Amino acid sequence: MHELVSTKEIISINQQFAEGIVINSSSLDFAVTEANQTKSWLRACSVLVRVILIDHVFDEGNKRTAASIMISYFEAKEIRYKPETVARIITTILMKNITNLITIERMIKNGMAT
Repeated sequence: MHELVSTKEIISINQQFAEGIVINSSSLDFAVTEANQTKSWLRACSVLVRVILIDHVFDEGNKRTAASIMISYFEAKEIRYKPETVARIITTILMKNITNLITIERMIKNGMAT
């Protein structure tokens, strides 16, 4: 099982990079609920990354917030990763407007260093 997350924690992560101004609170609340209901850390991470990038939850700092969330999950699970791979995943999701959670899960899983 993965650690439960809160909307407040996600906003706090964004405040490391921006002012924490939420412009799409319903999407963020829904994603946090979904992330907390799954037993898979990978699904939880994917749901949060997707909502922040695709639904543009914050006024500023969405890419950095999504990357930080992904890195937080990797570190919590003691999974090695390369920062440049995290950046590439974030960029690809945005550039290709990837909304499919299975695709995002696969991208995150493939981004783990082996």
